[in-house]
Amino acid sequence: MMRQYELVERVKRYNPSTDEALLNRAYVYAMMAHGNQKRASGDLFFGHPLEVAAILTDLKLDDATIAAAVLHDTVEDTQATLEEITKSFGPQIGALVDGLTKIKRLDLVSKRAAQGENFRKLLLAVADDVRVLLVKLADRLHNMRTLGFMPPEKRKRIAEETLDIYAPLAGRMGIQEMREELEDLAFQNLDPEAYEAISRHLREVTAKAEKLVEEIEHDLTAKLKAQGIEAEVTGRQKRPYSIWRKMERKSVSFEQLSDIFGFRVIVGTIDECYRALGVVHTTWPMVPGRYKDYISTPKQNDYRSIHTTVIGPGRQRVELQIRTRDMDEIAEYGIAAHALYKEGVNDNSRLAKESRAYQWLRRTIDLLAEGDNPEEFLEHTKLELFHDQVFCFTPKGRLIALPRGATPIDFAYAVHTDVGNTAVGCKINGRMSPLLTELQNGDEVEIVRSEGQTPPAAWESLVVTGKARASIRRATRAAVRRQYTGLGHQILERAFERAGRLFSDEKLKGSLPRLARASIEDVLAAVGRGEMFSGDVVRAVYPDYKDERRAISAEAAGQADGKSPEQMQRGIPIRGLNSDMPIRFAPEGGAVPGDRIVGILTPGEGVTIYPIQSASLAAFDNEPDRWIDVRWDFEVHDRQRFPARIKLQSINEPGSLAQITQVIADHDGNIDNVSMKRRTQDFTDLTIDLAVWDLKHLNAIIAELRAKRVVSRVDRVNG
Repeated sequence: MMRQYELVERVKRYNPSTDEALLNRAYVYAMMAHGNQKRASGDLFFGHPLEVAAILTDLKLDDATIAAAVLHDTVEDTQATLEEITKSFGPQIGALVDGLTKIKRLDLVSKRAAQGENFRKLLLAVADDVRVLLVKLADRLHNMRTLGFMPPEKRKRIAEETLDIYAPLAGRMGIQEMREELEDLAFQNLDPEAYEAISRHLREVTAKAEKLVEEIEHDLTAKLKAQGIEAEVTGRQKRPYSIWRKMERKSVSFEQLSDIFGFRVIVGTIDECYRALGVVHTTWPMVPGRYKDYISTPKQNDYRSIHTTVIGPGRQRVELQIRTRDMDEIAEYGIAAHALYKEGVNDNSRLAKESRAYQWLRRTIDLLAEGDNPEEFLEHTKLELFHDQVFCFTPKGRLIALPRGATPIDFAYAVHTDVGNTAVGCKINGRMSPLLTELQNGDEVEIVRSEGQTPPAAWESLVVTGKARASIRRATRAAVRRQYTGLGHQILERAFERAGRLFSDEKLKGSLPRLARASIEDVLAAVGRGEMFSGDVVRAVYPDYKDERRAISAEAAGQADGKSPEQMQRGIPIRGLNSDMPIRFAPEGGAVPGDRIVGILTPGEGVTIYPIQSASLAAFDNEPDRWIDVRWDFEVHDRQRFPARIKLQSINEPGSLAQITQVIADHDGNIDNVSMKRRTQDFTDLTIDLAVWDLKHLNAIIAELRAKRVVSRVDRVNG
């Protein structure tokens, strides 16, 4: 276990003016608080926060972060309180410890919900201070290093969570060394056989290629020096998990991989980066398609470097990364590089907030305000953590970074939520293209918009970014709520009219406490969904109202056959399935314009439209509150088909089905479904679902079918 003076010495190596007294006090306080607590390994628990602090000293973090790392488990696992921490070490360290403690205080039913809620709390804490994230990542890294002492089931769960969330998150923050170690440790626990096999191969290859690596380092350094470029060239082999993932992605064996080794070229300036690239490409042939310039177009985690692959000595593929020393610092430490100890700078967290990686975090945190549940939020964020990127441009030249596999729909939502919600088409590089086209690096995308457009719910399963999915789901929910609210308003208007009482928002607002709803919109939506009956609302507004209800079976007949034309006109207008109300037609037989119709309110589904003669209506005789007055409302030029069903008995002879379908086609009917059943050797029963314009159109088809010799009987199905 690290001693007190060793911790101070580690910090003093990069921060000579460190507050030794603060670090000493934190060390002693945590040691006393944890006392004789033990970890699963049998070691003293206090050794864990010390190792977390040691990891953070490698990232050269400030005194407050190191002290918070030492103290981060005290409030959660000991008798220490946050008030004591804040009083003893100041509000800054208290806030860091509080941010880390809040993450663990959960009592949720679902492990997946707990994981999602944990992640939400982590990112919310990070919104205030990015150093919370750095401590959490270091905490996870040390836990992974000692994971072998855990039970197998728990070990598997923690390793999966690390591979799913924390390793990609470290990568997004640009801390590549930590990401690679987290991935390897998780891989080692999840698939120890594969890990050992790849590690064994790597050891063998490294032993054989040692001279080749030295040769490339020497040759490249000499060639750059001859051109006046002082460079530091180092070779390194890829990590086991990185190799395994590439083997899986490309479906190749270890022996087929030709780029096990990579070389890093560190130079002084950006100009020298491009000059070094020229030297490399004029010395060895470049592998087409393997050149990437992340200096002119940095990654979202601030990573900047030139990547290229050449055919080097011995016809060996060699991957090269060319960057300046400042870029290398960002590549190694990522977001932590912005929070390194700097002379005269007190607010290191503010420096981190200037980074592109932190901007990505902020955008992710914005999703928390959209009301998604923990599982949805976790799903969305994992989508963005895992994908590689493509870089596209707006017509005005704005750069939009998206996950690989993204579509113009994702692009539209990345520009702005309103742009995504109103998107109806797109141009890619000046040409009209489908909205589901997969975008490529360098594409210029222009979104065609239409105000009043609502994104189809099906888009949610087609996009790849978390923001797009969350926005589509939110817009769909809002559209459905608007439908139910509009339907509820019309139902209440007619309910109050039948009661002979005045309906107004002001009167409804006064009865909200009695209806146990927070707003008028909530009441309207509840009525539209069938969760609240219109009569209950009338009585809540007018407590003296007496609802003299008749038996609904008699009333239903009166609604259809005894109403005057003026009364019929007062029904809720029905335009069809594409109306602005949540309606559907009777599943057994449908309904068409020309039918006298009745609406039945179904909780959570809206209104189902039945012809008044439908036998299915008898099932609702004792539920008067579910009956809704409705009427057709469409113009002659509104060419929309409606569902209907007919049953036929046809003679069983060759060509009979063809004659039946030809009649329907000749009359411009559309067949949606056909089912056939052999009744006897001579006759076949057919049930045909049609889409027709109106009752006149349907009757014309039925009449023509009855005239056919092969048809013995035709009847309409009325449910």
